[in-house]
Amino acid sequence: MTKAGIRDVARVAGVSISTVSRAFTRPELVSEKTRRKVLFAADRLDFNISRSATSLKTGQAYRVALLMNEEITSWFNTEVFAGINDILHDAGYDISLFQHIDTAENRKEFFTTLPVRRNVDAVFVNSFAIDSYEVEQLERIHVPIIGINTPSTSNFDASVSINDEEGMFMAAQHLINLGHRHIVYTCSEPAEGITSSIDDRGRGFVRACKAAEHNHDLQWQVLSVPRGRAFADSALTALLALDEFPDAICCQMDMMAIPLVLKLERYGHTTPRDYSIIGFDDSPYADTINLTTMRQDPRDMGRNAAIKALKLIADKPLDNPHEIIQPQLVLRGSDAVFKQ
Repeated sequence: MTKAGIRDVARVAGVSISTVSRAFTRPELVSEKTRRKVLFAADRLDFNISRSATSLKTGQAYRVALLMNEEITSWFNTEVFAGINDILHDAGYDISLFQHIDTAENRKEFFTTLPVRRNVDAVFVNSFAIDSYEVEQLERIHVPIIGINTPSTSNFDASVSINDEEGMFMAAQHLINLGHRHIVYTCSEPAEGITSSIDDRGRGFVRACKAAEHNHDLQWQVLSVPRGRAFADSALTALLALDEFPDAICCQMDMMAIPLVLKLERYGHTTPRDYSIIGFDDSPYADTINLTTMRQDPRDMGRNAAIKALKLIADKPLDNPHEIIQPQLVLRGSDAVFKQ
């Protein structure tokens, strides 16, 4: 049986060959009714358009790269990926995912081989900074770089970031204003050889405490534990080992705060009766356990970054290339006024 071609699809759909091509490669230029007719005809004829042929004709790969310094399984990374896909899927793009770009070796391999492959139209960098060598490699092939929640935006063509430092400053300040006088910040150790946006949160905590320690009888400290899957258990152990249990805990992320709330109760520490605790993210289950936290929306950040990427690929100017979003304090039931 002869394989159906683009002319056959055009004939069955009652449209021109160029309309069939646009329905697959530039769907925004075709009405929804016409696109449905083309897709229905293509499905009947078991037709699929050649991506390689499209790439040769347009000079575009219709593929983007998403770089992550950790696995996609975390809530933040999953939401960022979903947001990018919300926009790029309908524009005909595939997303190539590169996880664990957190070592010098992995990063060098990616940025050195990419100019040779020339197989992406844009690169998204999620939650970490890149250096001048890596930028130079992408500039060689005129590939735009879009940062998502990056600690620095100087090397990016566009970026969408949460203000991590200011967000944790607000969180710590909230606990101080509730009258707490012994506050601990629990966090994972920074990744070696990589600058991550999440590390900015610690600076916000320290800044808030230093600003208040002269006016209040304030004790504060940072408990940094090893990175990895057991970081919440490590934080639990470190808290229980303190000579005096704190009356407030500021957590680097909800993924640390939620297990702490549940496990500390087994050791006689109940929130908000005995201590206040605040997280960062407003991730799933934060509402379930009534966790006060700082809210961000990584899916919306992913969508925003993808919109910027499409404009850069099309050589269109950006009205606001670098956006910084302020997190919001979400008050629930894990914090209370401190009573001595």
